[in-house]
Amino acid sequence: MRVTLPSRHRLTAGLTTLILPFATLVALSGSAEAQPDAAPKAAANATATYEKTQDWGTGFTGKWTIKNTGSAAINSWAVEWDFPSGTRVTSGWDATITNSGNHWTAKNLGWNGSIAPGATVSFGFNGSGDGNPTGCKLNGESCDGGGQPGDAPPSAPGTPTASDITNTSVKLDWKAATDDKGIKNYDVLRDGAKVATVTGTSYADSGLTAGTDYSYSVQARDTADQTGPVSPSVKVRTTGGGNPDPGAKVKMGYFTNWGIYQRNYNVKNIVTSGSAEKITHINYAFGNVQGGKCTIGDAYADYDKAVPADQSVDGVGDTWDQPLRGNFNQLRKLKAKYPHIKVLYSFGGWTWSGGFTDAMKNPAAFADSCYKLVEDPRWADVFDGIDLDWEYPNACGLTCDTSGPAVMKNMMQAFRARFGPSNLVTAAITADGSPGGKIDAADYGGAAEYTDWYNVMTYDFFGAWDEKGPTAPHSPLTDYPGIPKEGFNSAAAINKLKAKGVPAKKLLLGIGFYGRGWTGVTQKEPGGTATGPAAGTYEKGFEDYKVLKNSCPSNGTVGGTGYAHCGTNWWAYDTPATIRAKMAWAKQQGLGGAFFWEFTGDTANGELVTAIHEGLK
Repeated sequence: MRVTLPSRHRLTAGLTTLILPFATLVALSGSAEAQPDAAPKAAANATATYEKTQDWGTGFTGKWTIKNTGSAAINSWAVEWDFPSGTRVTSGWDATITNSGNHWTAKNLGWNGSIAPGATVSFGFNGSGDGNPTGCKLNGESCDGGGQPGDAPPSAPGTPTASDITNTSVKLDWKAATDDKGIKNYDVLRDGAKVATVTGTSYADSGLTAGTDYSYSVQARDTADQTGPVSPSVKVRTTGGGNPDPGAKVKMGYFTNWGIYQRNYNVKNIVTSGSAEKITHINYAFGNVQGGKCTIGDAYADYDKAVPADQSVDGVGDTWDQPLRGNFNQLRKLKAKYPHIKVLYSFGGWTWSGGFTDAMKNPAAFADSCYKLVEDPRWADVFDGIDLDWEYPNACGLTCDTSGPAVMKNMMQAFRARFGPSNLVTAAITADGSPGGKIDAADYGGAAEYTDWYNVMTYDFFGAWDEKGPTAPHSPLTDYPGIPKEGFNSAAAINKLKAKGVPAKKLLLGIGFYGRGWTGVTQKEPGGTATGPAAGTYEKGFEDYKVLKNSCPSNGTVGGTGYAHCGTNWWAYDTPATIRAKMAWAKQQGLGGAFFWEFTGDTANGELVTAIHEGLK
């Protein structure tokens, strides 16, 4: 994708995760505050349990829950604990939290000190570091209601394994968690919600829907009712249910995480435009590749932003304390409403492809880092696989790579081995079909063995980076007289990939939902000279289809795509009519379907998505 990410929107993962109401902010200081007027009552009949509700590597969200297990009311409370060096509270709510070195104390506020028998009170905080509390005391007594302070929470159970999968049921087994005082039971989580509590290490879930994807994880609870971290999740698809025809065409679109800013395009717009019923897959763009690993691209947009109700897929706004927000949570809601849609996490792109070279020095470690990020328990159910957008292996894009022709095959082989057969593994690849061009630079044929499909980027062949022209359509389907460069068209790229052994069904034809154009042009037909790139809303020489269809309507076609000459501006872009013709060609070639870059360029009623959908029927 020839796209530069807007740096002014790129927020860091280090931002405070929760925006707290002023009235609930705790007092934080370097030393303990004075004791309250009324000393807390003894806690022989009370417990305090700790839970880490979020963990983003450099920080976390913690939660303490105090339960009155006795028969008389508790009038006030104080919880004390120790953190290891390097772990500390940075902000909190519903308690006054102070510390002396690594020893921390939390005391009730004026409104939440009283706890009736059997009732609970909770407070929480954000922290830096990754340590767990030890030496817990509640009102001077052991937090577990016993005689010894310092009861640690249980460990995470092992990743569940699935067996005996039917149309409506599945059996789950997992390795036991460990705890210094013993495990009481396990909560079984389906798609993040608790569906059962069991004492053993297996569970048979039933009442499921045929042909549906589910995600399962497990969380242990010790004898003091402390819950430990959630296990990694396992994905399960029930049998039956009228699974999609294996020969059905892929209709995939890119959703950009930065589109929620200036463009104000949210996941909800996929629904309101009518596109959700007409697509099969979404590539979420982009994650970054740096330091040999896959990393988050924009933490705020991806999972931090509190999406208001009017921008939410289901009309329900995010709350400040929910575990997952942002685009990831909206994609989860979209999949719940449209279960036929699969979502892949796409890494790289034009701007972030430079990291692939270093990462591919150790393909297995690279693939493992990406798997752990895509399958993070917070959003593992959102993603159905990974897309690798390296522009370009053993060739030049924004940066140059000289890893050798085998690097593409090595990458896809490593990712297939790590992600396994149940996850999608795809790649966006060059469409340079010129003799000795980028397709010839890497082993795309050998890599295809490990790839579900290639997104062949059959656009951006020509553009106003050649400021003087000649004017030419950026996405020609076929060759035409006067085309500026041999092999720079969709048919040439597809034919060359087939000749290299890539099955036609593993090739998707790319469609750009935008135009590229020049100004200072006097000639209507392609091949004219120009003085520079035409003005665009976000980028010179670039404009969305939804704008161009009105500002400069298409008044000609060449090479199977549209163009327009308006005043001194010359634009080329696909229209619903040219897209339908391209889809007919894709079917005739036996291709696996089509994809587009990207949702925000379409009209509010999704007319380009509709053209792809209808053209591939």
